[in-house]
Amino acid sequence: MHHARDVIRDRDGFAPIRDYAAIGDGRTVALVARDGSIDWLPLPDLDSPPVFAAILDPARGGRFSLAPVDPFDATRRYVPDTNILETTFTTGDGVVRVTDALLFAGDGLGPQRELVRLIEGVSGTTSLRWSVEPRFGYGLRRTSIAERHGIAIASSGADAIAIRPFDAGEPEFDADRVSGRFEIRAGTSALVVLSASRGEPLVFPGRAELLGRLEETREGWRRWVEGRTYAGPFHDPVLRSALALKLLIYAPSAAIAGAATTSLPEEIGGVRNWDYRFSWIRDSAYTVNALLTLGYPVEARAYFWWLMSASQITEPRLHVLYRLDGDPRADERTVDLGGYRGSRPVRDGNGAVDQLQLDIYGAVLQSAWLYANEGNPLDRDVAGRLARMADLVATIWSEPDSGIWEVRSAPQPFTQSKMMCWIALDRAIDLASAGRISGDHAARWIEERDAIGRFVEDRCWSDRKRSYTRVAGSDDLDASVLLASLLGYADPTGPRMLATIEAIDRELRDGPLIRRYSGEDGLPGDEGAFVACSFWFAEALARAGRTGEAWRFMEGLVGMANDVGLYAEEIDPRDGSFLGNFPQALPHLALIGAASMLGTTEGTG
Repeated sequence: MHHARDVIRDRDGFAPIRDYAAIGDGRTVALVARDGSIDWLPLPDLDSPPVFAAILDPARGGRFSLAPVDPFDATRRYVPDTNILETTFTTGDGVVRVTDALLFAGDGLGPQRELVRLIEGVSGTTSLRWSVEPRFGYGLRRTSIAERHGIAIASSGADAIAIRPFDAGEPEFDADRVSGRFEIRAGTSALVVLSASRGEPLVFPGRAELLGRLEETREGWRRWVEGRTYAGPFHDPVLRSALALKLLIYAPSAAIAGAATTSLPEEIGGVRNWDYRFSWIRDSAYTVNALLTLGYPVEARAYFWWLMSASQITEPRLHVLYRLDGDPRADERTVDLGGYRGSRPVRDGNGAVDQLQLDIYGAVLQSAWLYANEGNPLDRDVAGRLARMADLVATIWSEPDSGIWEVRSAPQPFTQSKMMCWIALDRAIDLASAGRISGDHAARWIEERDAIGRFVEDRCWSDRKRSYTRVAGSDDLDASVLLASLLGYADPTGPRMLATIEAIDRELRDGPLIRRYSGEDGLPGDEGAFVACSFWFAEALARAGRTGEAWRFMEGLVGMANDVGLYAEEIDPRDGSFLGNFPQALPHLALIGAASMLGTTEGTG
């Protein structure tokens, strides 16, 4: 039997991104490695600085480890229909099951965050050890560890965490950690609980109350899953994707984070390391569509109103991204950590917030159109704002922008941005004709929409490549133009869309995956294949009537999830390793869209 650490971690202490699972409570997300170490946990919220960041720096980031003392094998799964993780450790002497959960607060959203680790003896006797090494503020703030009334407390400024073992050994104190060691026999159980607060008193519930709340959390997840109406193909991956999205929905505001992490690299050792713990406007159309597809109108409605609330600060102009509480500021700074496998810089905040990305206007008007077509009313204020947004698009659509991929090179006339401006005006025209928004300027919207269409068809098509291109006047390709088929700019079975699918298959496909684009983007280095583009390709194939190919492509993609059904932003086609932030919303949104579309096509290929 191998010692899992020898197998799972490299010599610098890094685990593969693929080896993480995520747990959450609607306010923050923790990442648990296969060897039982919690290597990422922002507190008190998902976009706060982390108290554990070993995923970005094993030496200085901090972690909460829990594992057998002796060599072990580890298998894991989510408790069915939940985001509660169950890891089974097998040693030469026994088997133990560890259940990890961030607990729901019960009635209301209290200040407390509680992380529970329940250890149950399955067979034999197993020795385990645990260690909590908190490092507040990316490890840059001084942490003090003290014993108060028999309870271990780690604190820094207004932040404090309590570490309490129940039948899990007496806590031992060091300058920078609290640890313990214990034995567990078949039929017995132990708990290690971490309670956190910021500027509020720490609360110390008893063991019975904690186990009761763990059960309530389990039932809370199950009740949420019971509400779904999806009955199409790829049922289990769609359900896991729904649960992954629910992890990324910030309950106090209903915003959805792009991902749970910052600075996990798109290339090992490279500089393409971004903070994705914000809500991206470009994801809005896919989010509303996915929530409606899954049968979650309440979440769709809450998210739509968050979108309207956040965007009113800057309307009719939109920011590319907003903080989870709707704040439009997300200043980017560099953090002094070593970075995942030496990939630096580590970033907090995202400079893309100041970019012009024209596609986001199409995303918002598509969201409003989907929302209204479900029979939801648009009040006068929102209707007025949507009309002013359409007026703005009619004025600025011809400007160069930074595009859907937020390139750090000079703005250009990106094809997908123009297509989404067409979508924006087309949806505004439709909303106006249905009497949902004012049609006072509809004649101008029609005129500019048609002008955009002429620009795209004349300037953004390459006869040489037989494809829509990445940028007007270029021969570079871009997988994001597949959205023309998915969102309704182009006829999915028309000759230009069919030819574009062929070109992307020929030039951007890498085995079972699709790369984002060809050409320069203002940054050194390379990246993996973008998982969402691969699902968009599967959906475009289905919409084009190539159902058998779509099914086969989709089956390959579904098989590339990790062992608990999650995806990072990218996958390296050479070895299947995950790259980029994790778990990321967009691949899961795209999976739901593609599976749903395959459910409406005839046969299974």
